[in-house]
Amino acid sequence: MSILTDGVEILLVEDNPTDAELAMVALKERNLANRLVWVKDGAEALDFLFATGAYAKRNIENPPKVVLLDLRLPKVDGLEVLRRLKVDERTKRIPIVVLTSSKEDRDVAECYSLGVNSYIGKPVEFDEFSRVVSELGLYWLLINQPPVHPVK
Repeated sequence: MSILTDGVEILLVEDNPTDAELAMVALKERNLANRLVWVKDGAEALDFLFATGAYAKRNIENPPKVVLLDLRLPKVDGLEVLRRLKVDERTKRIPIVVLTSSKEDRDVAECYSLGVNSYIGKPVEFDEFSRVVSELGLYWLLINQPPVHPVK
């Protein structure tokens, strides 16, 4: 069994190793991190989601249940990742949750105009950050009802 072929529930797109580790620990505490992939920049996220580059063997028809996306990323920023995902028929239905330190009104507005499913400012305090990520995981993996098959 390979995570590339068997599916991913959460794609974490985060360049800050501390924030990524905190998110993964919070999800692991709720048993929600078994099928999580962490990528460190927007280019790697696009490769994963479109099954190109290092992820060319991944089945694009088995998308993650949710993408946790930072906005301030190297190589390709989070807004561009969001833009590319939401205009492509193969990926536009994947739920995208922006989890970022930016609380700027223009970022919030731009993300929603591009089709983001949720926009959450990263809490600064460790306990609050852990709680928010845990609740995100619970909602998007256990409560939310995603489409079963892509609409053609």
